Amino acid sequence: MALYNVTDYGALPNTEQSSTSGIQAAIDAASLAGGGTVFVPAGIYLTGSVSLRSHIELRLSAGSVLKFSTDPAEYPIVESRWEGANRQVYASCLHGADLKNVSVTGGGTLDGCGQAWWNRHRGASEELRYPRPKLIGLDRCRRVTLRDLHLVNSPSWTVNPMRCQDVTIDNLSILNPADSPNTDGINPESCSGVRIVNCHIDVGDDCIAIKSGTEDAQERIPCENISIVNCTMLHGHGAVVLGSEMSGDIRNVVIQNCVFKETDRGIRFKSRRGRGGIVEDIRVSNIVMENVICPFILNLYYFCGPRGQDRYVWDKNPYPVTKETPIFRRIHFAHITARQVHAAAGFLYGLAEMPISEVTFDDIEISMAEDAIPGLPAMMADLEPMRARGFYLGNVRDIAFRRVRIAQHEGPAFHIEHGEEVEVVDCRSVHTAQPERLVQYADSGSF
Repeated sequence: MALYNVTDYGALPNTEQSSTSGIQAAIDAASLAGGGTVFVPAGIYLTGSVSLRSHIELRLSAGSVLKFSTDPAEYPIVESRWEGANRQVYASCLHGADLKNVSVTGGGTLDGCGQAWWNRHRGASEELRYPRPKLIGLDRCRRVTLRDLHLVNSPSWTVNPMRCQDVTIDNLSILNPADSPNTDGINPESCSGVRIVNCHIDVGDDCIAIKSGTEDAQERIPCENISIVNCTMLHGHGAVVLGSEMSGDIRNVVIQNCVFKETDRGIRFKSRRGRGGIVEDIRVSNIVMENVICPFILNLYYFCGPRGQDRYVWDKNPYPVTKETPIFRRIHFAHITARQVHAAAGFLYGLAEMPISEVTFDDIEISMAEDAIPGLPAMMADLEPMRARGFYLGNVRDIAFRRVRIAQHEGPAFHIEHGEEVEVVDCRSVHTAQPERLVQYADSGSF
C-alpha cells in the first residue's frame, strides 16, 4: 500500500508554521487514491483539527508529535454528542464520521495542549461558544484501530468512539493532569464490539467510562460487547465507570486482569430516575486495587448533571415503574483484592421501586487503610461521609457474597436495608472492633 509522507505535502516539523494543511492534504491524497498509510516523521508539528478518512492509517513515527492549536478558530463546528445528547461542538483534534477501516498508530504523541482549554472552561479566560474538543473523536465508524500512541493534555475527553462498530484500542498511554477538568481517558459511547487492551491511563476524570447516551439523545443505541483487559489505571475519579449516560443500555461487558491505583473509586455504576435503560451481564474479575475511596459502587440515585436536583431523582419513596426507570442486574465480581480502602468496602443502592438485583461477589479481599479518610462512596443526596465501613446495601434483591474477607473495618461488615434474598456465605470479618457484627439487617426481607 502506498505511503504518503506529510512533509511531501507541506507539513513542516520544528517550526512555528502550522502544518494543518499539509497533514490534511496527505490524508486527502491517500483517500483519493483509495487508501494508504499517511506517515508522520519525527519532529513537532503544530496543527489544528484534522479530518480522518476511510481506508487510511495515520502512522506517527517514534519521536513525532502532533501539537494541537489552542485557537478555537482552527476547530470546525460539527454536530455530535456531548455528555450523552446531540448538539453542536468543536470538532475533535482528530475526528471523523461515517468512516470504514480507519487507524491511528505508531510510537508518536498527540498533544492536545489542554491548559488553555481548561482555563476557558474554568472561566479564567474568554468563554467558549461550544464544548471543548476531544483529542480523538470518531462517530458512526466501522473497523477502527488506535494503537501504540502516547496521548497527553487532552482538552476534554481523550478518546471517544461514538456509535462505532468493531473498535480496537491497544497499548495507549494516556496522561492528563490530575486536576484537569473532564479529561476522561477512553469513553466508548453506544458502540458495539470494543476491545480495550494493554493501556496505561492516568487522567483527571474517569479512566474508562462506558456510556450509551442520556434520555435527551435522539437515538437509543446500546453500548455492548465490550472487553477491557490488561490495563493499569491511576488517579482519576473512577477506574472503570458504567453510566451515568446509559439510556440506550449497556450490556455484555468483561473487565479483567487490571490494576487500579488511587482512582478515587474502583468499579462504578451510576444512573438515576429519568434515564431509563438497562445495565446487565457484566463480569469483573482478577482486579487489584490500592488506595481507593470505595472499590464497588452501584448507585441509582446519582444526581450530577441536568435535572439531577429534581425531587424525582432524590426521593427515596417508591415511584411507578416506567420506561424512565433504570435497571442494574446480572453483575458479577470475582477474584478481586482492594487494599487501603478509605470510605467503604462497597456501596449498592437501588431505587425504592427497582432494586439492584442478581449481583454476586466471590473471592473478594478488602482491607481498610489504617489512616482511612472519611469520604462519600457515591454521589447521592443525604448520604453522609463514611470511614472504613463494610458493604452498605439498600434496595437490593438476590445478592450473594461468597468468600468475602473484610479487614480493619468499623461497624458491621455488611449493612443491609430493604434487601431481599441476600446471601452471605463463608465470609470473614478480620480485626474489627466488633467482630460479632458480621451482618446488620434493617427493614429487610428474606436472607
